[in-house]
Amino acid sequence: MSMDLLAIILFLVAIILAFVRHVNIGIVALAMGVICVRIFGLTDKNLISGISSGMFCTLVGITLLFAIIKQTGALDLLAKKIVSSTGNRVWLLPITIYIAGFVIAGVGPGAIPALAIIPALAVTTAIQVGYDPLMLALIGEFGLMAGRMTSITPEAAIITNAATSAGFGDVMPTVLVCQTLVTFVYGIVVFIVFKGYKLKAPKQNLTDTKLPSFTRDQILSLLGIPLMLLLMIGFKVNIGLAAFFASAILVLCGVAKDGEALKALPWSTIIMVVAVGALLGVVNKVGGIKLMSSAISSIMTSSTAVPLMGISAGLLSLVSSALAVVYPTMMPMCPDIAAQVGGVSPVALMAAVGGGGSLAGLSPMSTGGALILAALGTNLDNFTSTQQTKVFVKLLIFAGGALVLLAIISGLTYGPIADMLYHS
Repeated sequence: MSMDLLAIILFLVAIILAFVRHVNIGIVALAMGVICVRIFGLTDKNLISGISSGMFCTLVGITLLFAIIKQTGALDLLAKKIVSSTGNRVWLLPITIYIAGFVIAGVGPGAIPALAIIPALAVTTAIQVGYDPLMLALIGEFGLMAGRMTSITPEAAIITNAATSAGFGDVMPTVLVCQTLVTFVYGIVVFIVFKGYKLKAPKQNLTDTKLPSFTRDQILSLLGIPLMLLLMIGFKVNIGLAAFFASAILVLCGVAKDGEALKALPWSTIIMVVAVGALLGVVNKVGGIKLMSSAISSIMTSSTAVPLMGISAGLLSLVSSALAVVYPTMMPMCPDIAAQVGGVSPVALMAAVGGGGSLAGLSPMSTGGALILAALGTNLDNFTSTQQTKVFVKLLIFAGGALVLLAIISGLTYGPIADMLYHS
């Protein structure tokens, strides 16, 4: 058996073992990593280097900031006010969360800053109203995945630059329409899967309850969010470090106690995410991800090129940044692939790459899925290792389901949409 195939099998074995034995996947993943590096002739340094300091900093920084905000009661009160504003029309909340994600990402910041806000707000709001928190967090992230493709985001700058270098200008309107279509449809699918339609009214009626005004400490804690965004967008500070900075200001001002906030962090979730990422790094190093991607690419035809391009982008996004690697690498490839295959729109291929690079972010090894896990760990009482493992697997399934849906929708509609909207 080849090493790349064996690596994929061992990765799956680690996940199955943790699920069956109700153990934190991160612990099993690192143990499996110790075995893998010896089988594949690597070193422990290869495994340790796969533990992403960037992901660790992001998870700890953001969850610390929102733990401080939650400690003041500001996040719960904000969620109650959002629920109250919709009256008993609970069906408005999933739409509201989707739009909120779209707007926050689409007005300029892009997906990363929006990811710092939407999962925590969605989970807290869902708890207040009675929806499944995972459902509302997923729908919120679908919104920001669509919004990241407006023409004024960092994602748009990277995609436009890559497309222009390949001879294609002004591709973002087409990419935006395609991305909005697939995320909106998946939002409906997720709403149905979680049976969100069964909730007819909030579990507690807040419309007749006079909610208190925000206190001084609550207002100050909420101001930590725009401070974090200002540092990120205005001064190009790393998202995790920006969250740490805002957290430090809040605790120094006496808004909350740092000890209690640190205890509230979902440490088991954080260990799970970074440890599984380390094992996936080993799988990638011996060619496991490339094996899957190559197998997909080898069966491309004029009718399958668009969906398979989206799936390939999703697989690459599991082990690398969509912004830094997937989009700059795969966008310029689209015209050449279109020319080789024939009968395929290069812009449709670019839209598929945009979708695959985003939707794979639902994976718990990526920032989107990891922050959903972290938000659940921070806000749910008794979020046990068994529950964490179940959510971890659910996020993997939803990430896989997203790529399947992308393949279907892109195969059926991206070509006609590109033909209709894109004019060189």
